[in-house]
Amino acid sequence: MNHAACFVFETPFAAKLYEVLAPETVSDPGEKSNVRLTCGDSSVTLQVEAEDAASLRASLNMWLRLVNVSHEVLEL
Repeated sequence: MNHAACFVFETPFAAKLYEVLAPETVSDPGEKSNVRLTCGDSSVTLQVEAEDAASLRASLNMWLRLVNVSHEVLEL
């Protein structure tokens, strides 16, 4: 994988956010990107690796939306 990005989300809902997002990290063998999600005491770290810039951008678009929507729901 030639391209990578890492985001750390500080939130009081870290454990729950991780629990909600973790099932989505399972990828198909044919996908052009890999995702790793880890949870700390008050943070969730998202690491995305991809074969090319377009694949990285597509994965980040999806993952950042998932994180945003999930966090908004947890705040309700």
